[in-house]
Amino acid sequence: MKVTQFNVYAKRLPMASGYNMSSAAVGEPDTTIVELVTDTKYVGWGEICPTGPLPQSEHAGSIRADLALLGPALVGLDPRRLGLVHDAMSSTMDGGHGAKSAVDIACWDLAGKAYGERVCDLLGGARMDPVLTYHVVPIGTPEASATVAQALQDQGHTKLQLKAGGRHIDEDIAAIHAVAKVIRPSVDLFVDCNRGWTVGEAIQVSQACKELMLAIEQPCATYAECVFARAHLRHPLLLDESATDLATISQAIGTGVADGFGIKLTRVGGISAMRAIRDLCEASSTPTSCDDSWGGDIIAAACVHVGATLNPNLSRGAWISDPYQIGHYDEEHGPRIVNGTIAIPPGAGLGITIPDGYFGSPIASYS
Repeated sequence: MKVTQFNVYAKRLPMASGYNMSSAAVGEPDTTIVELVTDTKYVGWGEICPTGPLPQSEHAGSIRADLALLGPALVGLDPRRLGLVHDAMSSTMDGGHGAKSAVDIACWDLAGKAYGERVCDLLGGARMDPVLTYHVVPIGTPEASATVAQALQDQGHTKLQLKAGGRHIDEDIAAIHAVAKVIRPSVDLFVDCNRGWTVGEAIQVSQACKELMLAIEQPCATYAECVFARAHLRHPLLLDESATDLATISQAIGTGVADGFGIKLTRVGGISAMRAIRDLCEASSTPTSCDDSWGGDIIAAACVHVGATLNPNLSRGAWISDPYQIGHYDEEHGPRIVNGTIAIPPGAGLGITIPDGYFGSPIASYS
């Protein structure tokens, strides 16, 4: 099997409802699709979709510029030989984890199709089907946040992430207490402010909520700030935006900085990198999720396939943006949340079937 053509597509993802973080609100993200055409009947699909210029270092324009470098270097390669594909990408450019992740996902899709296996089975097999997910409680008043949290639990969700930050910490503290009052004993609560607190604010919030059962996710902007805050927090610390690669994640585990992670698949390098992180977290008994910033059915399917292979006792869930956007690339098997879980798409590879011409004409093509 050889790659004969490398196509890049652009698509806006219309929003069904708002989604806010401490640093920005999400508004109709611009996703980038990679299509690997081969000399067989199989085509592989990858995707990378930042929520916007914030809160990540890459955006749609930079990713597409990276793909313009990577595309020509991949024509003629066997996409099943993932080590050689990554060698070719590394020798072409440094960085570019988002673009490289999209290529990696497409290669796993092709490998699964070529071998007649689901991606989760190539990764060792599904330990969960359906896969647990978590749901976001957006930034709001204490009363509104508690009402949303109660409704989500009634719908079957057992993991809730309360957004915080970007406002006075007294408002965050009030919302945390209000939500904690309605959380059932079997439900996990994470407070995520997406880098929105200073070190001092993170410590104050944790102290003010010291009697509550919860974990604090990425309270400060940098890894160094999280390290400093860690010694003074009264709650477990989860890293998200600072969990950028295997080396950093290994350091955070080895030094006791992180009690768990929210891993973004396309931040760390795709399915291949996430497989190594999954194994490290399992070996060290460290909880992790398998998420992404945003994206359509391709990214969602990749997250669900990897999430299905996590140790159920250590899984923080597999988050997908489906509830916040309109439509699916694959209307039948596109991943969606039902009663707090997501079914693995059936079929080989990612299990997603995309209609011919769905994304229109490529914005770039290399052969």
